[in-house]
Amino acid sequence: MIMKQSEIKELSTVDLQAKLAELKKSYTELKFAHAIQPLDNPLQIRTVRRSVARVATELTKRGLQ
Repeated sequence: MIMKQSEIKELSTVDLQAKLAELKKSYTELKFAHAIQPLDNPLQIRTVRRSVARVATELTKRGLQ
């Protein structure tokens, strides 16, 4: 789930958009699962949220250039 910035920069724009959709879905599922019953590792939510932000930031940066 954790994506480093160097890994994100290597992906194409289409791959980034697909990865963003996948990460958002995963984030939503983690939030729902945590609301029903506490997760074994609730820090997963934070790492996925930050990965979503990293991918979204890279897409925004590419759109502005």
